[in-house]
Parts: sequence; C-alpha cells; structure tokens
Amino acid sequence: MDAVVLVGGFGTRLRPLTSEIPKQMLPIGHATMLEVVLARLAAQGITRAVLSLGYRPEVFRERWPDARIGGLEVDYAVDPYPLDTAGAIRFAATRAGIADTFVAINGDVITSLDVRDQVDRHRAAGGAATMHLVSVDDPSRFGVVSIDEANRVVGFVEKPPRHEAPSNLINAGTYVLEPRVLDLIPDGEAVSIERSTFPALVARGELNGFHHDGYWVDAGTPETYLQVNLDALAGAWSDPIDPIGDGASVDSSAVIDQAVVGAGCTVGPHASVRRSVVMDGATVAAGAQVSDSIVGPGATVAAGASIEGHTMVGPHVLVPSDAVLVGARVPEAD
Repeated sequence: MDAVVLVGGFGTRLRPLTSEIPKQMLPIGHATMLEVVLARLAAQGITRAVLSLGYRPEVFRERWPDARIGGLEVDYAVDPYPLDTAGAIRFAATRAGIADTFVAINGDVITSLDVRDQVDRHRAAGGAATMHLVSVDDPSRFGVVSIDEANRVVGFVEKPPRHEAPSNLINAGTYVLEPRVLDLIPDGEAVSIERSTFPALVARGELNGFHHDGYWVDAGTPETYLQVNLDALAGAWSDPIDPIGDGASVDSSAVIDQAVVGAGCTVGPHASVRRSVVMDGATVAAGAQVSDSIVGPGATVAAGASIEGHTMVGPHVLVPSDAVLVGARVPEAD
C-alpha cells in the first residue's frame, strides 16, 4: 500500500529552527522526524511513500538522493504552489499514479497507531475514507469529530471554541482513503481536506472514524516538538534512545538530565542541559545552563549563559556569555 505524507509546510511555529531546515528534517532523538514517521509506516506494511513537498524540496533530495528513507521507497511530489492539505494529497497521489486504497498522513504526527488496524476497520466499514481519532482534554485547537454508534462521522467542526466543541474526539491526521475521494478535490486548487473534503464526505455518509487513544503528538509547536524528544528518551512509542549522539563530547562535570545531545556536540565543564534538545554540532560552553529549550544545529550557548522556558536558538547562532533568556527565539522570527 502507498502512503502520501504531507511535508510541505513552512513550519512557522518552529522558527527560527525552520529558517533553514524543513520541519520534518528536525531531529527526534538521533533521526529526522521524517525518518521516524516513515520507519513506522514501513514496519506496518506500507511499501511506498509519496512525499508532498513544498518548502525547500531540494533539502530532501540532497539528503536522500537514492529516494529511500526509513526503509521505504519514496517519490518526491513538489507542489507547484501552496495547495493546502486536500490539494496537496490530490497532486501527490495523481502524480504517483495511485489507483487503489492508500494512506495519507501529516508528516509531523508521531503516534503509536498501527495503520494496519485502521485499514482493516476501513475495509470492514466501507465508505470512502476513515479518519484516525484521538480524545483530548481541550479539542479547540483541532478538527473536532462526532461519530454515531456505527463509528460513522456525523459532524466535523474545524477548531471550534472549547465550549462549543461537539465532542472531545479530534482528527489525528492519519487517513485511509479510496481514490474516489480525489474526485471531490478540484484539480490545481488550494483546498483544505479538513474544511472542505471531509464535510462533503460527511454529507454523503462516507466518512468513518477509527478511535485509537495510544501515543499521539502533533510535533509542530516548540512545546510538542520538545515533548516528543523527551518521550523518545523514555521509549514512549519505541525502544528508548541513547541521550548522547555519536561523537559528542560531554565533560564529566556537566549535567545531562532528560535531554538529547546530538552528534558532534560539545557540553563543557559544569554546564547543565535539562529537559532540552541540543542538535548536532552545537556547543553548550562551560557553566552554561539550558533547560526546557531547543538549541539548533551548530549553535553556541556561550559560557555562563542561561536559556529556559522553551527558548529556541536557531542554526549557527551565538547566545552571548551571561545572556539570560526565557521563552525567547534567537534570532527573532519574522
């Protein structure tokens, strides 16, 4: 079975980390987000992934010129202009010649879902599409779904006010689709699958829900991106990862506590890195303190500096000595 993986977004919520790096190229542990997503799909029987690309597609091609990622054959489908979610799925599926049941997934979703179970439910239920659903405490940031006793979706509201949400079930970003869904999406137009295609399928009675409440995080914000890295240390959806990457140098007096230190990093004497991600080639100099923050590749947190509170330091940026940053973005995002 094929999968269309949406990786074309600009990652604006994660700037400045994404000023040079597409979001799915950011690391989760010591692999890219895209490798984590595709490796799970490969383990679940997906044989080809069609990457719907938009922002900096050349970065993907340069990184994987043999068009194999995470054990999967991949096709690169570069959107000619922003097509939104449904438009991007149609463009990628059509370009790749997909003519049978396929999976579509948001490329920043990290989940323990076994898509084979969702496919089985889809085939048993009939219909044109089956959406993965999870329950959350506050559904107002998501597409909120109501289902009937047969798990057919009967209502779909995108990001309603919390007090108006019809349920606590949300669209979790993994879909099993029949090719006929593509016929509902105008060719070459920017169309939202959440705001246009799914409501049309609800009206036809052809959208089903698959409720699975295992591990699930949308890793598109600083808070959730940091969370999935810390969860990777704990083995939340796979084997726990090593906190220290290849070739990293960590002084014996430094403190590394619930943190990922990437390959080739340097952590100096009496420095502290807690609940944070320090990406490949970065430096946390002597006495510097990093907590609940993300340090981009090749960046330097100079001696004595302190960053905390979901501060994000962009690639190759210097945080000067004795700086104290809380919740900052360095440099400031546009």
